[in-house]
Amino acid sequence: MPDVNQQVQRESLVFRIIWMLLFVLAWHLAEVALGIVVLLQLGCRIFQGQASVQLLQLGASLSQYLAQIGRFGTFNTEDKPWPFADWPAPVERGTQSSDSASMP
Repeated sequence: MPDVNQQVQRESLVFRIIWMLLFVLAWHLAEVALGIVVLLQLGCRIFQGQASVQLLQLGASLSQYLAQIGRFGTFNTEDKPWPFADWPAPVERGTQSSDSASMP
């Protein structure tokens, strides 16, 4: 007879799998949205000669969101991404996160 702790862990894992499947769907939607932002930004650069600030911020936020989903899905964090947390703020251009700053 399994003890209560094992049963709770198993149920917790089942819920996590459900959340992961839902976030896989969110990943695909955000990926399509990021692709659209890339194409729109390319159009801005071609036709206006400069990048759109709003698209820069949206692209940065979407990239951060995809990273949050990846960290949750790979068990690097227990924190669920948006809508369970705040929408990620865009990182300013030219700044690096502490993770990427240590990479060669």
